[in-house]
Amino acid sequence: MSEKQPSFLDAAIPLVVLIVLLSASVYLFADNSSYGPNQIALFMATAVAVVIGLKNGYRWSVMEKAMVKGISLSLGAVLILLSVGALIGTWMLSGTVPTLIYYGLQILSPSWFYAASCLLCGIVAMSIGSSWTTAATIGVALIGVAGGLGLSPAITAGAIVSGAYFGDKLSPLSETTNLAPAVAGADLFDHIRHMLWTTIPSFVLALLLFTIIGFNSDVSSDLMRIDQISNVLQQNFSISFVSLVPLFVLLVMAIKKVPAFPTVFIGALLGGLWAVFFQSELLSRLVEQDIPAALGITKLLWHTLHAGFSIDTGNASLNDLLSGGGMSSMLNTVWLVFSAMMFGATIEKIGLLRKFVTSILFFARSTGSLITSTIATCFVTNVLTADQYMSIVMPGRMFKEEYERRGLAPVNLSRTLEDGGTITSPLIPWNTCGAYMHSVLQVSPLDYAFYAFFNLINPLLAIIYAYCGIKILRLTPPDSVRPQTAKV
Repeated sequence: MSEKQPSFLDAAIPLVVLIVLLSASVYLFADNSSYGPNQIALFMATAVAVVIGLKNGYRWSVMEKAMVKGISLSLGAVLILLSVGALIGTWMLSGTVPTLIYYGLQILSPSWFYAASCLLCGIVAMSIGSSWTTAATIGVALIGVAGGLGLSPAITAGAIVSGAYFGDKLSPLSETTNLAPAVAGADLFDHIRHMLWTTIPSFVLALLLFTIIGFNSDVSSDLMRIDQISNVLQQNFSISFVSLVPLFVLLVMAIKKVPAFPTVFIGALLGGLWAVFFQSELLSRLVEQDIPAALGITKLLWHTLHAGFSIDTGNASLNDLLSGGGMSSMLNTVWLVFSAMMFGATIEKIGLLRKFVTSILFFARSTGSLITSTIATCFVTNVLTADQYMSIVMPGRMFKEEYERRGLAPVNLSRTLEDGGTITSPLIPWNTCGAYMHSVLQVSPLDYAFYAFFNLINPLLAIIYAYCGIKILRLTPPDSVRPQTAKV
């Protein structure tokens, strides 16, 4: 039996099944939905897609091979995930994160905290080109500071995600910032300059909203609580700027474009080394007393890398604030990523996603509707394939010819791929980016998505620009001096 193209109904059924099952998962299991129920939903939706594939003539062996290939594409992210878990654990033990929390409590005002968090993460992410590294370092500390100030973890996570993706989006060091123009056929720095028109106004609006929320929140700085947390930090850790050296080393390595996996893992190992040198009192309390000291320290560091760091301060809420990490803490996220990538690879292989795009192009008559359709396709690809890179590559390949046919410059497509793909990925709980942010920040995307203002505003502003004809550039002859703005 020969393979045949799916109908629109074929393409819609797995998506509808997935949405229904994920909605039921959230309804039945609430905050625990990402710890097994969502994975089962993805498996069930994959089974439905497989049945449709078999109906259309695809052999099981072909679809199984696609699943394995899809999962293999996520292995680089999995290595980073595991390394980040180890890093959080050793940076707790080394005093790096507690030091960041301590100084954050002394410096940051509750009224300005959300806006300052967003701006700080934006600066760091732009410097190193990585939203993931920013969230795992500065973001973890800011969540801790928010807990100390009695501020909302959901709004704080939204500010962290907004800033991290703003900086990542505009950094020439970012993988997605390089990938989008490569797919669209645009120059990297032309792409970045063209993104400024939608990105900067979106970020300014996000900062304004975070400032308004901060000044209107019914939160008074609890000085007793801040003093209590500060005292606990000083009693249990050696707080000094020396403890921040692992953070600076990691940032320098990221700026020097050392690959993410070795950068993060070296940062984790350096955190363990720093604990030995500068947290001797803490280590003496935590190591087993009935074995030689050197062996006890080795065992403690080993345990921290795989199981994370925990401490008993006498206060349960502070224990939660100062504990976490370890590679094992990321295993549920790895499970979610594998499940999502399996589903995405299956629907891609049997042509369901391409069927959606073909149907969408039929209605995309104007430039505004074409760009809107591209953004929608990027978002749907993020939902279905659960991978940020796929949300750039697949729509980019599918729409590139149509943009050229309509005389639109490649930077229009490359900017739209980022506005619709890069930006929306952390808003989806089972997407690799959403799952990662959940694991690191311990806040569900379902909670922080409403406050990730930059990620929400940017695609909407891009659609407004498209329909108003603002900074939509036309292809021009070689002898033309500058591109013209397209009419909608």
